[in-house]
Parts: sequence; C-alpha cells; structure tokens
Amino acid sequence: MKSISRHLILAGLTIVGTIIACSNIKNETTTVTSTSTTQTPTQKAQPTSKEFKEYWYAGNAELTSFELEQARYGEIHKGKAVLVYVTEDFNPVKQVKADEQRANNVPILKLNATKKFYTGIYPYSVMTSTFYPVANNQHAMKVSFSMQEWCGHVFMQLNNREQFQLDSYSYFERESDQQFTLEKTFLEDELWTKLRIDPSQLPTGTHQIIPSFELIRMRHIPAKAYSANTTLETADETSSYTISYPDLNRTLEIQFRTNFPHDILGWTETTGNSSGKLTTKAKRIHQLKTAYWSKNSVKDSILRKELGL
Repeated sequence: MKSISRHLILAGLTIVGTIIACSNIKNETTTVTSTSTTQTPTQKAQPTSKEFKEYWYAGNAELTSFELEQARYGEIHKGKAVLVYVTEDFNPVKQVKADEQRANNVPILKLNATKKFYTGIYPYSVMTSTFYPVANNQHAMKVSFSMQEWCGHVFMQLNNREQFQLDSYSYFERESDQQFTLEKTFLEDELWTKLRIDPSQLPTGTHQIIPSFELIRMRHIPAKAYSANTTLETADETSSYTISYPDLNRTLEIQFRTNFPHDILGWTETTGNSSGKLTTKAKRIHQLKTAYWSKNSVKDSILRKELGL
C-alpha cells in the first residue's frame, strides 16, 4: 500500500507540474516583498489592438522553425533554429515569470530564441530569452543567455533596474564570474520582440546598441554598447530591418512580414571585412500556433516533424 500511495503522489505531482509548466497561472492576488529596485516606465503605454489581443492572448505560443547555416570557426555549419514567442505575466520585483495574478504584474511578449548546430564532432546549443513589455514603453525587463558545447557552458543575464545590471559566467578564466552595470540603451536582443509589437517604433539612424548576447559570447568582446547604423525598409509583403556595427564589421538583417503579426521570415548575419566575410543564414521552415507546454507526450513528437526538427 505504501508503494501504491507513493506512486499516486508522484503521479499527482507530475500532472500538476505539467499544467503549470509554461502556462499563465491565475490565482488570487498575493504580496511579494523584495529589496530589489524596479524601474518605472517614463513613456506612456502603447495601446494594444484587437487583432493583437486575438492573436497573442488565445492561449497559444507561436513556434517558427528555420534551416540554419551558422558561421563558426571560419566555416559554415548546418543546424536548426527555433523562435518561440509567447505572452506571459512578469513579476517586476523578482524579475521572473509570475506564478500568480498581482496588480503590479507586467504583461510581456517573451522570445525564446534557440539554435542547435554541430562544429565537427561536437554540438552547440544556444538560447536567448528576452522578456519585453507589451506596453512597448521601456527596454526589455530581462534578457538571459546560455550556450553549451563540449568545452563547457556560459551564462549571461541582464536585469532592467535603475541601470542595466549584468551577471556573466563562463568556463573561460578571463570571462569568469562578473557582475557590473551599464547605462541603459537599446538592446539588439529586444529589437526582435519590439519588431513583433510595432515595427514602426524600431530605432532608425545611428544609435548606441548593445549587441546580441550570443555575439558577445561567441566573439569574446566586451559587453557594452557599440555605435550602430539602423534602417527599416518596408514593402507590400516583406520588410527588413538592418543593424550594422562598423566597429565590429557585422551586419544583421531581419526579414519579416509587413502586415500584422509581423512574423519573422528569416535573417542574415554577415561578419568580417574585405579580406574575408562569412554569412550566417536562417530560412523559415514551418510555423505552429500551439500550447507547446502541454505537448509533452511521446505521441506529440509528430509536431517536431511538422516543424522539420
């Protein structure tokens, strides 16, 4: 009987864990105390349209898969990328996904951007999570990045408080265990989500931009803002947003659908100078709208085939 009871308890915990895994939890309002400082937006919230609410608050995430050609070690490596966009409530004090309803929760559009590719014998797994306010009136609330390969793993996290607070960890000695602050400016990682809310609000012209955390880690460059030239080109069906960093010899171009929901169609990232350039490319395979957090049984693996993964 003890064995049966133990199995029943474990099964119950498994079911509960599955239900709360990634979905928004709606419970009674509770109070959270913390000594952390939160940042109050200085701009008015951008109103959300009816079509925005119908698309993003239907209880599903948007999953888009891409064929990836990743530049690394002077060569191009085949792989796959997936962009996962989903709306959530964000706890601005603890700066994590909210488990409960609270008056101060911040609605955010989250992007989990993943890449998997091989360099010779060993694999790379890369993920960036960006938590961007739907109100589109301040910088990302939080950005976290991790990368794993057989030499080790690295992690980097930015929290939006009075300044940008960064924590950075690496298996490389010269990059290990760092905590520092940066003055607030545009984040390349947040622009992928700002684009989905309102591409007309993307910064254009010359700006100071903190490059993607992926680039900072892969190229082992200082985490700081660099001068960048940005352009937005719109057409009837497909538009593009380009960020060029002269000091880094790097240009990123994101192609997206002009009309709402402005979904990403692909991107290119060119690095190098006149003596030699390499271009990372991502071409769209397939898109699904689904509550993926509940699709965790063996039979649901067919959805990976639909995504071409």
